[in-house]
Amino acid sequence: MAKRRNLPYSNYSYNTPLMENDSSFNLNVDHYGFPPSVGLYLPRGHVAPADSTQQRQQVKIVESEIEEKYKAFKQFDTVGDHSDHFYLKFRTVKKPSKDWVKRIQHEWKVLGKDLPDTIFVRAYEDRMDLLRAVIVGPAGTPYHDGLFFFDVYFPSQYPCKPPQVNYRSGGLRLNPNLYACGKVCLSLLNTWTGSGCEMWNPSTSTMLQVLVSIQALVLNAKPYFNEPGHSMYANTPLGEKQSLAYNEETFLLSCRTMLYSLRNPPKHFEHFIGGHFRKYGRDILVGCKAYMGGAQVGCLAGDGVQDVDEGDKSCSQNFKCSLEILFKGLINEFTDLGVACHEFQAQIVNSGAAADTTLRL
Repeated sequence: MAKRRNLPYSNYSYNTPLMENDSSFNLNVDHYGFPPSVGLYLPRGHVAPADSTQQRQQVKIVESEIEEKYKAFKQFDTVGDHSDHFYLKFRTVKKPSKDWVKRIQHEWKVLGKDLPDTIFVRAYEDRMDLLRAVIVGPAGTPYHDGLFFFDVYFPSQYPCKPPQVNYRSGGLRLNPNLYACGKVCLSLLNTWTGSGCEMWNPSTSTMLQVLVSIQALVLNAKPYFNEPGHSMYANTPLGEKQSLAYNEETFLLSCRTMLYSLRNPPKHFEHFIGGHFRKYGRDILVGCKAYMGGAQVGCLAGDGVQDVDEGDKSCSQNFKCSLEILFKGLINEFTDLGVACHEFQAQIVNSGAAADTTLRL
C-alpha cells in the first residue's frame, strides 16, 4: 500500500494544526476563490433569443449535445491539443528509446483495458510523455460524485523513475495528500519514503496502479488520518471528532471544486463534466440537503442510500450555513445543465433564504 508523509519543503507545508480545538477547520465562504479569468460554462453564457419557444429549443439542443457526447465518452482515448497541460513546458523526450516507447504503449494498453468505471484517461498523440486523468470521488466518502483531475508526465528515465503527477486543485486543498499547489504526496510516486510495494518498482508498478491508489488510499472516507501524526488518534473520541470536522470542510471544498470544474473545464473533458453533473447533480443535491439536515458527511451513497445510522445528526451549524451558500451555487449550475432542481429551489424559498443565488466569481 502506498503511504503519504509530509515533505520537508516549506512550500509544501501542511498548515492545519495536528490536534487543535473544535474550531481548527475554518472556511471563508464570502467568495469561491475562483480565478477572475474563469469563463462561464454552457449554456449560462448563451444569449437567448426573445422568443421563449426558440429559447427552449436551443437549450434542449445544448443539453442533447452534452448528453450524447457524455454517453460516447471513452474511458481511454488519444487526443491532440495539450495546450492547457500542467507539464506542457517540460522537455519532450526528443529521441525516446525503443524501450521507453514500448513501455508507454504498454501503459496505454493497460489503461485502455483495465480502468475501473470511475476513472477516465486521455493520452496525447503528439506528446507520449503526457497524460490526463479524472477520478470520480467514491461513494461513502466526503468526495462522493466529485471530479478530480490529474496531469501526468513520463520522464525520459521512465520507468526507472516514476511518473510526475500534478493535481489540478484550483487553489483548494481538500486532502492531506493533495496540496493546493498541485503536489501529490504518495510513496508510490517516491514523494515520500516507504518500503517494499509502497514504493515505485520499475518492473511491476504502473500508471493504473497510481490512479487506483489515489482513488482508494487518498480519496477515502476519513482523509483526516492520512496526515502524519493523526493516525495515532484513529478510533479515539477526539480523533473521530476531528475527523468528522475535517470531512465537513472537505465536502465544502469538494463542492467548490465542482463549481470550479464547471467554469474551468480541462480540455477534452468539457462535455464529460457537463454530462457527469447532469447525471449525478440530483444525487449531489440530495446529499447536500441531507447534510444540511444534520446527516453525517459521507454517509450517503447513490440516491440517498445511507451507510450509517439515519438518526445521526452530528454536522456542525457552521458547516450547515456554509453549505447552504454552496448549495445555491450548485442549483444554479445544475439547472443550467438541465437537472431538475425544482424541489431544491422550493426548499430555498421556503426556508427564507435570500433570493439572489448568483454565483459570483
